[in-house]
Formats: sequence, C-alpha cells, structure tokens
Amino acid sequence: MGKAAPQDLWIEVDRYISGHLAGEDAALIAALESSAAAGLPPIEVSPNAGKFLHLLALLRGARRILEVGTLGGYSTIWLARALPAGGRLVTLELDPHHAEVARANIARAGVGELVDIRVGPALESLAGLEREGAAPFDLIFIDADKQSNPEYVGWALKLSQSGTIVVVDNVVRDGAIIDANDPDPAIQGTRRLYEMLAIEPRLSATALQTVGCKGYDGFVMALVK
Repeated sequence: MGKAAPQDLWIEVDRYISGHLAGEDAALIAALESSAAAGLPPIEVSPNAGKFLHLLALLRGARRILEVGTLGGYSTIWLARALPAGGRLVTLELDPHHAEVARANIARAGVGELVDIRVGPALESLAGLEREGAAPFDLIFIDADKQSNPEYVGWALKLSQSGTIVVVDNVVRDGAIIDANDPDPAIQGTRRLYEMLAIEPRLSATALQTVGCKGYDGFVMALVK
C-alpha cells in the first residue's frame, strides 16, 4: 500500500480521532447537512475543534460565552452544550440567511433557549453589547472576517475580565502569514493580529498550527491577565 499524500493522511487521521473522541451526534450532523443544503460555505470548525471548544468552555467553567461568527451554528452548539444552568451564549452573524439557518440548527439541538443570535455587522453588535452592560464574558471565540481580527480582539478585551479565554480561529492560512507582501486582506489582518498580541500587556497568548480535514491552519489562544 502506497503512502498517503499529506492532505489525505491528515483527513484520515482527523476522521480516526473524531470517530473515537469527538462524539458528534445526530443534531450536530444535521446542522452540517442543513447548512450545506442551504448553500452555506463549508467553513465551520471540524468536529475535533468543536469538541476542543466544548472542553475549553467546561475547563473555564464558562457561564457567559461570546462567539463572533455564527455561520450555521455548528460551533455554537458545541459551545452552548458546555454551559451550566442559567448560562448564556451570544453569537454574532452578519448574514441574515446564515442566522436563520443557524437558529433552526440550534433549536434542533435543544440549546435554543441558551443562545442569543444577533444579526448585523459584528463591530456594531459588539458596541451594542458594551452599551447594554453585557460583559464580562468568560470565553470569547472569534471566527469571522479575518481582516477585522485585531478590532475583534480589541472588543474582546473590553468585554472580558481577568481569566477570560479568547480563541481566534484560522490564523495560519496555509502558512501564508509569513509573507508580509501577500495582498490578501485576510493575511494582512491576521498579521496585524499577531503584531497586536505581541505588544498587548493585558493578554498572554500563543498560537498552534493544525492540520486535518480543514487543511493547514491554526488558532490563537489568549488569556486575559
């Protein structure tokens, strides 16, 4: 048997791990299927990443979670399932169609009463949360337009407290982040994020590279001091 190509091998290993440990159930699978049927792009987190977020919320003991970028609600379900009684998750989505699909998926998963979906530009929604006094959040997951990542993290600081965990997805971009001349706004926004994190005294951060069914990428995890 010939050796699998790296991408094929990553996918096979991802499926092996997911099959043993992720615990993806019918509601999560249905969320993926309905999102695909509704024409949403297949850019949600992997099952393994969803389980990671779920465990991270449990480890933090998160009672209030903020998500920037709902898409079809797949990661939202993973996060909401980690909330204790009385917990709350606010998720921000720009596209009304995406939000409609997510709302149905989240309700089907049985966590609709825990989730507040807000539709509109995330920066406006974040300002609204500050005006409402919705902070502090215990865990903040950022998975939206990458060129705005520094601004989202800036708002995360305003809406956090000491001990809040901030996770930012897709921060390796197939390795393109090391090319300072790449004109892609997503690359430039991600590079600005790293520059911000390097000098922000209120955050202690690292980034991990990942491979799997979503290709070669990675995430930032930061702790609010």
